[in-house]
Amino acid sequence: MTVATASSTAAAAEALAQSLPIAGVTASAAPRPRGLAAQAASAVVASFVGATSADVGLVLKDPLSIEGLDGGDSLPLETILRPALEAAVDTLGAGVLGEVRRDDASALMADAQAGFFELRTALGVVGWLAVRLTAHAEPTRELDAGPSDAMDRLARINDVEMVLTVEIGRTRMPVRSVLGLEPGAVVELDRSAGAPADILLNGRRIALGEIVVVDQDYAVRVTKILDVQDGLR
Repeated sequence: MTVATASSTAAAAEALAQSLPIAGVTASAAPRPRGLAAQAASAVVASFVGATSADVGLVLKDPLSIEGLDGGDSLPLETILRPALEAAVDTLGAGVLGEVRRDDASALMADAQAGFFELRTALGVVGWLAVRLTAHAEPTRELDAGPSDAMDRLARINDVEMVLTVEIGRTRMPVRSVLGLEPGAVVELDRSAGAPADILLNGRRIALGEIVVVDQDYAVRVTKILDVQDGLR
């Protein structure tokens, strides 16, 4: 692994550690522990496609210890951890994070070309992270490429379907408050009335809009397209 690659994966690991719903997590490069393959069989994984692409695998030692997951009627682990994975790949530059899913990451965890990190709090190890860079930007070639070349490359993915989501706000709640919800309860969001809604493409904010009604269905009118830096969450 080159110095540049090690630096990129370390930055991704640190960003993920700071965004995990576990207090006081730090990430540090570490040797792969014995027996990790068994736990990695049900890891949280995702692929990032951008100027620098990557495969990311996250194994938590005790998934039930994280905020928002109690093993009962709660959000899926991959949904809870998606913001942390987004924070990690944001350090790699512009791009799109694909589906976050539960899958076998034992091969990724064992890959010598992947950056491997131990996630630890003051109480001990809470998990492990592997980040494998799969492609790198080539600035010189991009500068030489003409508009038609760029369009030809983009045409290859024209028919790829992506998830477009409209979000009017968020909030954080402890499990006991979620379990106490019942019909008629009001959940206050972090957005004032009349504020624009976020339009997200595969979880990344790309535009702002206002909610409208079209033929009795909700819709969103795009009011602003965000540039790369504005779109980072």
